[in-house]
Amino acid sequence: MSFITANWNPLGDAFYRKTELYDMCWNLRDSGLRDSLVAAAHYGGPIALLREPQRRSPSSRPQLEIYLASGISITSFPWKSGPVVHIGWTVTDELLCVQEDGSVLIYNLFGSFKRHFSMGQEVVQSQVLEAKVFHSPYGTGVAIVTGSSRFTLATNIDDLKLRRLPEVPGLHGKPSSWLVLTQDRQTKVILSNGPEMFVLDNTSCTPVCPPGLSPQYGSVVHMCVSFSYKYLSLFTDTGHLWTGSSNLQDKLSIVDTKKKTTPNQMVWCCRPQSQQLSVVLMWDRLLLVAGICGDTIQFPVDDPCVLVGELDGVRIINSTNQDLLQEVPLVCQDIFKIASMAPGALLLEAHREYEKSSQKADEYLREIKEQSMLGEAVRQCVEAAAHEYDANTQKSLLRAASFGKCFLVDFSPDQFVTMCRELRVLNTVRDGAVGLPLTHTQFKQLTLQVLIDRLVYRQFYPLAIEICRYLKIPDYQGVSRVLKHWASCKVQQKDLSDEAIARAVCVKVGDAPGVSYSDIAAKAYECGRTELAIKLLDFEARSGEQVPLLLKMKRSQLALSKAVESGDTDLVYTVVTYLKNELNRGDFFMMLRNQPVAQSLYRQFCKLQEQETLKDLYNQDDDHQELANYYITASYREKRLETRLSVLQKAVDEFNKAKNEFAAKATEEEMRLLRFQRKLDDEKGAGLLGLSLQETMEVLLSLGLHKHTEQLYRDFRLPDKR
Repeated sequence: MSFITANWNPLGDAFYRKTELYDMCWNLRDSGLRDSLVAAAHYGGPIALLREPQRRSPSSRPQLEIYLASGISITSFPWKSGPVVHIGWTVTDELLCVQEDGSVLIYNLFGSFKRHFSMGQEVVQSQVLEAKVFHSPYGTGVAIVTGSSRFTLATNIDDLKLRRLPEVPGLHGKPSSWLVLTQDRQTKVILSNGPEMFVLDNTSCTPVCPPGLSPQYGSVVHMCVSFSYKYLSLFTDTGHLWTGSSNLQDKLSIVDTKKKTTPNQMVWCCRPQSQQLSVVLMWDRLLLVAGICGDTIQFPVDDPCVLVGELDGVRIINSTNQDLLQEVPLVCQDIFKIASMAPGALLLEAHREYEKSSQKADEYLREIKEQSMLGEAVRQCVEAAAHEYDANTQKSLLRAASFGKCFLVDFSPDQFVTMCRELRVLNTVRDGAVGLPLTHTQFKQLTLQVLIDRLVYRQFYPLAIEICRYLKIPDYQGVSRVLKHWASCKVQQKDLSDEAIARAVCVKVGDAPGVSYSDIAAKAYECGRTELAIKLLDFEARSGEQVPLLLKMKRSQLALSKAVESGDTDLVYTVVTYLKNELNRGDFFMMLRNQPVAQSLYRQFCKLQEQETLKDLYNQDDDHQELANYYITASYREKRLETRLSVLQKAVDEFNKAKNEFAAKATEEEMRLLRFQRKLDDEKGAGLLGLSLQETMEVLLSLGLHKHTEQLYRDFRLPDKR
């Protein structure tokens, strides 16, 4: 396997290698990268180019182009806004364009404008000299330095809070070099101004002197911070590179690069549990890897390049190809180093001999077994496969691991199976058509869920669904989530009819668990397609999800029908209450008349809460019988007799209209009894008002008023028996 080490370069105790990721599919001129603002997102993200940003004339505008990492074009459009100072990507792959006037415009991956914000009103006058996009625990932030030499920070663009940092003494214009640093959940700016260095935080500007960096090394003209914000590197005008901790407490090394010109770019190259930290510096014709051990590696540069710092290496992008420069992982060194006797190296050699049907395979296996290291050999081969980018090398290592575990008892295959699955997924997304050149280390840091989200965001829906099924992700986290996003994009297609889109969504989504048709319909409504939203709501099984959206769309009649069909009285009451507040009383009552169930429920509500509304409801429906009953009930709430009699007379009139003669006559007799009781109360003080006929006669007999009792007997035609 010596050919694998052919591109390894020693650096101290470690090795560095350059792995080709892609032959770029774009067609850039030689000066394409040199004359452009370039931003490449981390974790194998997209690349944005703003061609010739200094152009100002309306007839010749800068061109904004967005590509996949493999160079496949996603979108391109002329830049029609103000002059751009800097571009960068957010953690969610949205493009930030910082303009001279302090405006920050946000575009999605496909070049659609999302929103904008300003870095402060005072920036409009002083203009932005330089800007940087950075990532922190809070999200994506933006930092600017203005013409008045003041720094302004926004640590999270999704929760915008601008911070104007203190003034830097002696600074005129922009500093020699500066960067944004996130430490202990605090965001600071480190800057150099000639021979001086300062740290800016919310309240103070503190002069600092890195340990070991004496004045003889000159002024700092370039600086960069590692991907993890743990290490800092400073380049001086005498060509010396200082490296140390980002809190400026510890020095790692000072390396003389023998290049006094300021590098075009400087990026840290390290990986988790790195053996040999290094900094990559790029000039017009040279790429230099400087290790903290003092050693360097030099690579010639033919074309203009862009360096992109990653979690475990540096991506090098030029007009023709893209490479990944990284430290060779220790496990790969153990296996592939020439004359290595590591267990993994012996197992790999044993498998090669086995495939040749050579007896040497047995000798190698015996040697590993004698050391009781077969399990470790299998683990090394599986782990090394994760760090290899070439599929054939991965297969060789995994076949060796599979061969070795056949001779083990009680060996769990979970790690081996998981690695096979993950590498198959990674090899698929690394394909140029997908353009996500993730390493296994980046994949584990990014997580599977975020990878699925990124595929969905790029609209690789079939691939995302296949990966979800292949890795057996639960539907609500995998396939259903992908389908929901697909449907939300589908409803925005303007070239298809509402009927066609609704049918396509129904066929694809079906009864997928966790997918709410109401959410898809809401998206359609936001896009101004109300009829499509209504068609989609017909597929929603839960009325509780249908009704609120229908009300929002002002489809009150349909909302009421859906609520009634659901049989949920609370939902009906919700709609009725909404309609009562939105419609005038006449239209409201007419709508209820067409829904007997809703009308009945509303009447029950009014009986308990709104008696006056109940009367209006009966009047609207010409329901004389119920209206008369209402007057009867209302009469007993009246204290004055004249008012009670007046209300009872209305009840008589309504009973007559309802042709209920018995009820009308009974009400009239009640009125006669009340008048009789009032008369005796006035004359005798008998306290009869409100008593029934039977009770009235009993009281009269007890008081000895026999004549009055006889009168009642005759007037109300009581039976002799009573």
